[in-house]
Amino acid sequence: GVDDLINVMVRHLPNPSESNAPLFTDEEGNDVNITADPELPLVAHIFKVVNDPYIGKVGVFRIHQGTLHRDDQLFVNDNKKAIKISHPMILQGKETTEVRELVPGDIGVVSKIEELVFDSVLHASHEHDNIRMKPLSFPKPMFGLAISPARRGDEGRLSDILNKLLSEDPTLELEHDTTLNETVLRGLSAQHLRSVLERMAAQFKLEVNTRTPRIPYRETISANAEGHARHKKQTGGAGQFGEVYLRIEPKERGTGFEFVDEVKGGAIPYNFIPAVEKGVRDALSTGFVAGYPIHDVRVVVYDGKSHPVDSKEVAFVSAGRKAMLDALSKAKPTVLEPIVEIEIVAPDTCMGDITGDLSSRRGQVTGTANLAGGMMLISGTAPLSELDGYAARLNAITQGAGSYSMELAGYAPVPMQRQMELAANYQRKDDDE
Repeated sequence: GVDDLINVMVRHLPNPSESNAPLFTDEEGNDVNITADPELPLVAHIFKVVNDPYIGKVGVFRIHQGTLHRDDQLFVNDNKKAIKISHPMILQGKETTEVRELVPGDIGVVSKIEELVFDSVLHASHEHDNIRMKPLSFPKPMFGLAISPARRGDEGRLSDILNKLLSEDPTLELEHDTTLNETVLRGLSAQHLRSVLERMAAQFKLEVNTRTPRIPYRETISANAEGHARHKKQTGGAGQFGEVYLRIEPKERGTGFEFVDEVKGGAIPYNFIPAVEKGVRDALSTGFVAGYPIHDVRVVVYDGKSHPVDSKEVAFVSAGRKAMLDALSKAKPTVLEPIVEIEIVAPDTCMGDITGDLSSRRGQVTGTANLAGGMMLISGTAPLSELDGYAARLNAITQGAGSYSMELAGYAPVPMQRQMELAANYQRKDDDE
């Protein structure tokens, strides 16, 4: 059966000189003419990269123009330093066989060349330094898992291995949320990520722990308020003293934090103002209602007191933090949740089920459009927290024919019941240790 299939392919499929020209462009986006002529300068495209723990980096390429001979000197993209192709090979199942030359249409393999990355262009002439294959369209990875090494001390290995896997697979993405101190690996599906994690364990001998990514909630305030705090500590020798008066105001969503110094007459010496700001930022970073960072707040420090001997930086850090907490308690703080714009492509026969399911997740449909082949595009918004496991739900509704993508649209207040649940799980420390 295999022989018959190969004979059919040889008889009916076009050879490289008969097929459509490959889609190469220059840095301005203009088409570049590449022909399957073995006599012209070589142009090849790296379409797959594999990191083997024993062999090293392996690049699989197809020759579109020219001929590759053993020991040829080639350039990678616009690198000025040439690399030597000492052992060009072809793939035969799991085995590789070294060859003397490769011509247009051939698929070859080179190994142990660190400069190779996915979508690189190998070429023999500097006139092709800036050409690239037209980018392919890949689905956006939506399914995510928070990962951490199972063994203490493997953090460095995890980072190195993830970088290798990302260099191989353009449908993998890695995110690191510094606020939540969480590393999230995203892929196309649960099965996709499962295969990646199994490979990490089998090939690289690295075990990891996984869990559902946490939702990056935020907090903000909805009213103006004033705060005051005095930090005073006496321990026998020189003490600590600092007093701060401030007021806070909500800012427009997405405009960030602003700190203003309006202290007059040196009530707080200018060299202690940065300490006050440090205390304020510390209070904002740890949150007030549920422990999430507070955003979009304007803080104005307008008065205070100091002591010529006992005033120290640590005293004003503490006073600034306590004054900020005092103001937050009066400023009607609230928790915000991320809202995403979601686009769903699915058969038009499933539209009713999809819109109903989206509504049950506190989502809204903002538009629809008919696509070719009986498909439909459904646009909408929904809270990110309600979309956990949505890929599996969409597959069930559409029998695997649906797909979706989403991106952050902004933040909105969470329902009061949800805010109470988040607050109940948070224990805020008001006092300095």
